[in-house]
Amino acid sequence: MILRPKLLSRHPGKLLDAVAVAPVALVPAWLRRAIPDAQSVAGKEVEEVALAAGAAIGALDAVVRRQERWAGVWRQRLALVAAAVTARQAGRVEDSLALRDAVLLTRPGDFLSVGPAGLLLLAWRRLVDTPAEKLLTERSIGAVLEELGYAPDEEVVSALVGELGQIGGGAETVGMLTGAFVAAERYGFGPAFGAWLADGLLAQRLAWPHAIPLLGTEAAFFGMRAGHSRRAATGMAAAGPETEPERAKKLLAAQARAALRAIDLFAELGRRAEKLLAVAPKLRAKGADAIVDRLLNEDALMASRGDKKMDKKMSDRGLRRLFDRLLVLGAVRELSGRPTFRTYGL
Repeated sequence: MILRPKLLSRHPGKLLDAVAVAPVALVPAWLRRAIPDAQSVAGKEVEEVALAAGAAIGALDAVVRRQERWAGVWRQRLALVAAAVTARQAGRVEDSLALRDAVLLTRPGDFLSVGPAGLLLLAWRRLVDTPAEKLLTERSIGAVLEELGYAPDEEVVSALVGELGQIGGGAETVGMLTGAFVAAERYGFGPAFGAWLADGLLAQRLAWPHAIPLLGTEAAFFGMRAGHSRRAATGMAAAGPETEPERAKKLLAAQARAALRAIDLFAELGRRAEKLLAVAPKLRAKGADAIVDRLLNEDALMASRGDKKMDKKMSDRGLRRLFDRLLVLGAVRELSGRPTFRTYGL
């Protein structure tokens, strides 16, 4: 059983020249061996899988509680992975690069132009950017259902939110996970939405400031066929009924695998963030500090003042020169592979 920890305390932000980064503890080899893959989980007992999953979530919890400066970009990268998995299982052709472009190349505030695939990314970004305590409200649930392609009824949303409150407040961890999917199915929504709910419930139970996409990133969990209708595009399962123990094992194993991948990504981004923070004092351009901060909190940026968040003191040319400088210093990567409309990030 996962205990309910105390709320995280907020510590002051670090200065840009504070480059010391504590090494991330590696996941022990025994834990990696203990977590079954999608093929071997059937031969395991529920208790065995639950023990390994609890250890994996415990390791992830320790990472979340570090509250490192690059936690924002970490969460957004995981949201991108979850969106790509959701799109692929829906039979869509957009990969992670296309999903990123759908949102990044859209005029700020014009979310209707991102298209159905872009809305999938916005749904998963809603999970990681919204404070955990506000995730499972009627407003948030209604918005994410629309982004996933549904037309939710207000009464249905209200009933669902009430049920989620009961699930999150009373069930054990396994019951909470399965309950999220059962609730989604009861109201006619698919497992992609169930995964979104389960990740939100876990964040609230562990008192995390923001949720971490876990089940949404686990492609093997869905077991779906491509090319279904729009409702199937948001995650309707193709498999037949399964027993509660079988479902619990699949959910726990998928969650554990996703937790280990999230920890590995955190370590990788930590090394890149350390390099960015090391070169930050060398940057002389006005507004460079703000750009560095955004690189630590967002998946990708464009060198354009069309982005309302960009410092207006910098011209487009100045922004391009800054990103070119960061590229030369090895502090950022160019993510699009294009000669124009280039995007940059850790």
